[in-house]
Amino acid sequence: MTSDDLPIGRRVARWRVRRQMTQQMLADRLRRSKSWVDKIERGARTLDRYSVIQELAHVLRVDPEVLLGQPQGTPASTPDGVDDIRAALARYDTPQAPPRTDELRRQVGHAWLTYQHAHYGQLLRVLPGLLDAAQGAGSAELLVQAYRITSSLLVKLGEADLGWLAADRAMSAAGDGPLLAATATISVGQALRAQDRDRLALAVLLPAANRVLPQSSDCGGQESGDRNARKILDHEGQGEHRGRAVGGTLLVQAALAAAGCGEHRRADELTDRAAGVAANLRGYDDTHRTSFGPAAVELARVLVVASRGDAVEAVRRHAIVVRREGWRRLSAEYRGAYLVDVARAYLQVGDVRGAARALVDADSVAPGEVRCRPLARTVIADVARAQPAPAGVARLATLVGLTR
Repeated sequence: MTSDDLPIGRRVARWRVRRQMTQQMLADRLRRSKSWVDKIERGARTLDRYSVIQELAHVLRVDPEVLLGQPQGTPASTPDGVDDIRAALARYDTPQAPPRTDELRRQVGHAWLTYQHAHYGQLLRVLPGLLDAAQGAGSAELLVQAYRITSSLLVKLGEADLGWLAADRAMSAAGDGPLLAATATISVGQALRAQDRDRLALAVLLPAANRVLPQSSDCGGQESGDRNARKILDHEGQGEHRGRAVGGTLLVQAALAAAGCGEHRRADELTDRAAGVAANLRGYDDTHRTSFGPAAVELARVLVVASRGDAVEAVRRHAIVVRREGWRRLSAEYRGAYLVDVARAYLQVGDVRGAARALVDADSVAPGEVRCRPLARTVIADVARAQPAPAGVARLATLVGLTR
């Protein structure tokens, strides 16, 4: 039996011995009886309150997840369905009779909607078949979209390396389509950021943004950039707003990558530039599923501000942006992911209550974001360590398996 297979009481006993403590010594530090400790270690009494597990972990000088048999920051197991997606990515043969393009387009659209509603378990079941169909259909656009959905989901589920592979496949499938390649670059940047490779992500994202957006450094650069952007848009028959939305999304991702590198001034400059792009957008069909617009830029500003340690300004901006109409128009996935990210940012600047509020809000907006993502589970564990744990977090800890 491995240490992860042990009952929690046995793990308590092992760590007590490692710390050279008797049952009486542990009981005294917990202000409980020796009999209570003995029953916990023998399994005669159940540890069903996370606050008690926290107390034990504090005295034994370990993380609560160690007592629970789940090291901090790692999921309890690979989510059901990830191995099927891995197998689909490993197949290079195409199906005998690929679906018609219109049917495949319908399937891809349904997969996007499933993702945007944060129904990740359902998407796990759908994607292997969708990848097989897209690989045999001969449509670069739909294949890129299938790979992008796959990459985004894998990043959510803590499989960033596999997500990067799917994003790289999207880049290859884009071929000579500049705007299609730009959409694939969004996924590449997200996968690199998920691996804490922010500098690499910035090096990928910013040139891609510059290729699809007008340059603004000087008049000559503006004219040249306009020509390049028009050439890309004309090449793929897309409207100007669609190309700008892709470029704006690349700028937002680049800003977040710059913040992750500690380049806060550059992050501010990139969000300012993205805000300019968003301000020039009008109503358009979001063909490339970017969710880009003024609200997306303002959410990025909150995270950039929090990353440099300005908790007061981050909280102020956050309170404003979530009351605006643009916030409600964003997909459940986008809002839930932002709230998990802002919870992590608030933790980094020591605002535990702000982090707790963001997590509870994320669960109400998009439960899948909180209950399926290893990142959210780690943030919940960090918030739950506070004494006393903020209201609502104990329930979330139970939902994601941090209590037994």
